[in-house]
Amino acid sequence: MVQEGNEKSGHEKVEGQKKTGSQPFSKNQPIGRVHVMRFSRARMFAKRCVYKYLKPKKIVPKLRDPVSIYKIKPVGGENNGKERKVLVKKPPKLVSVVKRRKKPKLSKNKFFKNHPKKLKPSMTPGTIVILLAGRHKGKRAVFLKQLGSGLLLITGPHKLNGCPLRRINQIYVIGTKTKLNIKDVEIPDHLNDSYFKRIKQKKRINPEADIFVTQKKKYVVSEQRKKDQKAVDSMVLNAIRSSEDKKYLFGYLGSNFGLRKGDCPHKMVF
Repeated sequence: MVQEGNEKSGHEKVEGQKKTGSQPFSKNQPIGRVHVMRFSRARMFAKRCVYKYLKPKKIVPKLRDPVSIYKIKPVGGENNGKERKVLVKKPPKLVSVVKRRKKPKLSKNKFFKNHPKKLKPSMTPGTIVILLAGRHKGKRAVFLKQLGSGLLLITGPHKLNGCPLRRINQIYVIGTKTKLNIKDVEIPDHLNDSYFKRIKQKKRINPEADIFVTQKKKYVVSEQRKKDQKAVDSMVLNAIRSSEDKKYLFGYLGSNFGLRKGDCPHKMVF
């Protein structure tokens, strides 16, 4: 009896439950607890082929106001029809065969001469630098000022090591911690980039001259350059003499920089 009662009660429970249909399997499911879906909306749009059931949108063309190409011009005379159509935009009468390319308009900031010229923080007027390139590489010189082009104006002085007034890029220079007080050194204003620029002489073709004979003209230093060199060097030498370490500075500027076996330049303190 007990078993029959249990069977009936179990049967009643099964009949009382609601029948739940099988849920459709969705390809797109969240990944973990972050609620980030496995496929994006665009991926599911392609998987379900939704584009097949969408109706194409009708594009209505925009109507523009009619613009007349011609304008009516009154004409005198009885037999001329009193009116004539004339083009609003007339084409040129003569068309050039050669098409000239228009020069692009560049902004002023794109030119190199208008770029800001930054200087190394270790480079201040009076800093003694070591030259790494050029005819005077290995020599030490005194940095005077930065020119408008960004190049450095240096001098040996010429009397000590033979390095004259020159321009050099700061990437070919090592700035040392040795500095010279050049407050009393007055650099002339005409010592600028145009002062150091060499003038290229135009080659004149002489039909009577021999082709195989080549004559190279040597560069001759002008008298103005010699005067400026003496004036600047005298002021720099006076600044060296007035310093406390004048004996050390004369020997330091007169000697050349070099590396020996076992020297590591990246570990040196200049």
